[in-house]
Amino acid sequence: MSAAKRFLSRSSWSLPGIPGLVLLFVVAHFAHHLVTALPIPLLPFIRDEFALDYTRAALVVSAFSVPYGIAQLPAGWLADRVGPRLLLLVGTSGVASAGLLVGVSTSYMMLLLLLALMGLLGGGYHPSAPIVISSVTDPAHRGSALGLHMIGGSASFFLAPLAAAALSTAWGWRSSFVALALPAIAFGFVFYAILGRRARDETARPVARMTGADANDTVVNRPALIVFLVLSCVTTATVLSAVSFIPLYLVDIYGFEEHNAAAAIALFYSTGLWASVLGGYVSDRLGRVRVVVALALLCGPALLMLSLGRGVVIVMGMLVILGVAMYARAPAAEAHIVTLGLPRNRSTILGLYYFGSMEGSGILAPVVGLIIDRYGFSVAYAAGGVAVLAVAGVCSVLLLRHSKTG
Repeated sequence: MSAAKRFLSRSSWSLPGIPGLVLLFVVAHFAHHLVTALPIPLLPFIRDEFALDYTRAALVVSAFSVPYGIAQLPAGWLADRVGPRLLLLVGTSGVASAGLLVGVSTSYMMLLLLLALMGLLGGGYHPSAPIVISSVTDPAHRGSALGLHMIGGSASFFLAPLAAAALSTAWGWRSSFVALALPAIAFGFVFYAILGRRARDETARPVARMTGADANDTVVNRPALIVFLVLSCVTTATVLSAVSFIPLYLVDIYGFEEHNAAAAIALFYSTGLWASVLGGYVSDRLGRVRVVVALALLCGPALLMLSLGRGVVIVMGMLVILGVAMYARAPAAEAHIVTLGLPRNRSTILGLYYFGSMEGSGILAPVVGLIIDRYGFSVAYAAGGVAVLAVAGVCSVLLLRHSKTG
């Protein structure tokens, strides 16, 4: 038996109710986001090099996030038809390869084009990975498994800004992309080979045909699905677009050095190291819709507190609250969406969910930048808080009427 097969077959690698394969996906999620986590913390460095205003600085974020969001739709459709394995390879090694090219870019326009390529190549990971994880996990533990999977992405978003701050100070912001892309490229091919061996293992369910379907899964009605997607996408898009300006907020309002502002954003992402597991575990027991609703309602006041500009301590505290809300709700949302459709379209529904979230944040970022240019940070964050509260309030009422089990 090969080393890869021994890794996946050992029960010692499993957690209670969670197969060992999920742990490999934690590493894959980490690799997927190693370079995608870099544009926001490096924004002050990029802004200074190219002399950008807030609107053009926001395009650096949108150049990745808009194509990333668009790619979720065809990638989800494709995963339902050809299987997830190839899309997972592109979502790790392909994304990292594009990130490597970002690291050798020589102009603002070249940077935007390569970030767009990185986004297009990354679209297949998230519609594919939760389906495979759900297919090998008992439905009663899906939230916990998907929460564990979130740790990989959270670790990237936590560690990448810290690494970027150190590397950029020593060798410039481009060195961060180059240094972090190389190990991710290598892991993607190893991951692809391991999944291929598992697919050929007669004692394992073939990865290429995993759909996450179960005969007892609930299929909710279409209105409830639409409302749930609207709530999840609006909350995620608004919070992510607002958080993307935190490094510039700290530099321009509170006088942070660029490298310290880059490191500070890690506080937001550090919450995913524990909040995602907690959110998934709680959602398995209290209901996934209830968890998503409660955390969406928490985001509005947190954004409003950011708008008050009452000091660095408040900013850092709100970053923690927003991070907990985002990461705790993510596995609950994914686990609920997995139950929303037939086996043939579950990746497509996940693709729609990620399309709305990522595309929304990409479109909103330049809008937020424009508001900041004209009216300042306080008005931009206040507008975001009011919008989230309004949408969350309406959607919550509709969802709690439709859902009896969460």
